Amino acid sequence: MTRPQLLIDTDPGVDDALAILMAHAHADIAGLSIAAGNVGLEHTVRNARTLLDLMGSAAPVFAGCATPLVRAPDEDAAFVHGADGFGDVGFPVPRAPLTDESAALALLRLTRERPGELTLVALAPLTNLALALRIDPTLPERVARLVVMGGAVTGHGNTGKVPAEFNVGFDPEAAHVVFEAFPSFDLVDWEATLRHAFDDAEFDGWLAAGDQRADFFGQIVATARRYNAKHDRSGVIAADALAMAVAIDPTIVTRSETRAVAVELDGRLTRGATVVDWAARLGRPAQANIVLEVDHARFAAMVRRALGAPG
Repeated sequence: MTRPQLLIDTDPGVDDALAILMAHAHADIAGLSIAAGNVGLEHTVRNARTLLDLMGSAAPVFAGCATPLVRAPDEDAAFVHGADGFGDVGFPVPRAPLTDESAALALLRLTRERPGELTLVALAPLTNLALALRIDPTLPERVARLVVMGGAVTGHGNTGKVPAEFNVGFDPEAAHVVFEAFPSFDLVDWEATLRHAFDDAEFDGWLAAGDQRADFFGQIVATARRYNAKHDRSGVIAADALAMAVAIDPTIVTRSETRAVAVELDGRLTRGATVVDWAARLGRPAQANIVLEVDHARFAAMVRRALGAPG
């Protein structure tokens, strides 16, 4: 089977790291465009380069936007991922190079060079992608698929604003631009990732059986696991990994619904919420294929392989 060709927009981040390990194991990575989000851009760029060193990958890294398009963010996710985004382990300075090209321009160039070939996997706040769309609105015509990890489709978010999910809530204007521009995309929301968390003991077995990738991930995920345990989040929650599984193999999806999805920009309590027109009342095009369930056993197998664990 031909390996998927992925262009990944990301803000590493612990769960981004697992997703990128999955991409390396199951697909070809055309590039990593980096945004601020989980932590600041200096850290997310460095973390991407650290991952490339670990994987022995020569994929190019493109630094992108250090801030949201319009407003300063209300919060980052350092309290989950650690101040450096990788659990504050203290890895050495990475050797993998950083290119001079900005992320938005790289997204446009690579899709022009390879029209219709690349699946765009958006694991971060959508700032880089929105900026690329403002420069060239024809971008969606050149993307084979867009898979977005973001949103909370029934309002069970994970930010200080109750309905909002982090990636959309970090830069709602960017999410609005992207959701309006793409006529079709796959949406893997926060609520789906909670339904597909991994059992802690089972995941520990994978880490013990894996190779240097498992050792690395076991170190960086420890802070997030402690946070989740204190906040009644059961199991190992792998949000970006679930989106990556859908990007690598869309047949893993067992249940989805296509609906119109928009982003609330102005609400005092609801800014950053993803608003789903479940009953098709607004007459808007249904552009988001909302992933509700995947084949969990196949998802687990993909993660095990990314960690170097057998079978």
